[in-house]
Amino acid sequence: MLIFSMGVSVDGFVADRHGDFAWTAPTDEVFACHLEEVGGLGAYLLGRRLYEAMRVWETEPAMRTDELRSRFADVWCALPKVVFSQTLARVEGNARLAEGTVEQEVAAALAATDRPVSIGGAALAGQAVEAGLVDELRIFRHPVVVGGGTPYLPPVRRDVALEVVDVRPFSSGVVLERYRRV
Repeated sequence: MLIFSMGVSVDGFVADRHGDFAWTAPTDEVFACHLEEVGGLGAYLLGRRLYEAMRVWETEPAMRTDELRSRFADVWCALPKVVFSQTLARVEGNARLAEGTVEQEVAAALAATDRPVSIGGAALAGQAVEAGLVDELRIFRHPVVVGGGTPYLPPVRRDVALEVVDVRPFSSGVVLERYRRV
């Protein structure tokens, strides 16, 4: 199963007009959900910007501020990652640069594990949705309207039928919405 999971504003953006996504900073309750989600993955495919944002979990000991964040750093470091970038010459940690197309890399990642694989970065995941590769969308909807920016999904050329799998509210007002492709 290929999953696309990100924090999103009520109006559907993963970053605001200035590229900021600080409003997605999770509470401990939401962070624990992210830990559970990432801990169940067999691999992660990500775009350059997401890779650069998440690299701190592998390179910065200061991220290990408590047990929850230390466990997340351990899980993230152990997780095999494939980075899609046209500008990076190399990547760090348990990551490699993508050598194939999105379709080829998704197929290889899924074949290499019996666990779900996640894809992240709005543009990269949008390509996978357009190609019919994403099986489940997980939206951590934050109670904020940002009025523009990077959309969770770019426009697609055809409808994608989905069914609601789960809706989970958190005490912070964040709501996890899970949709599976029909």
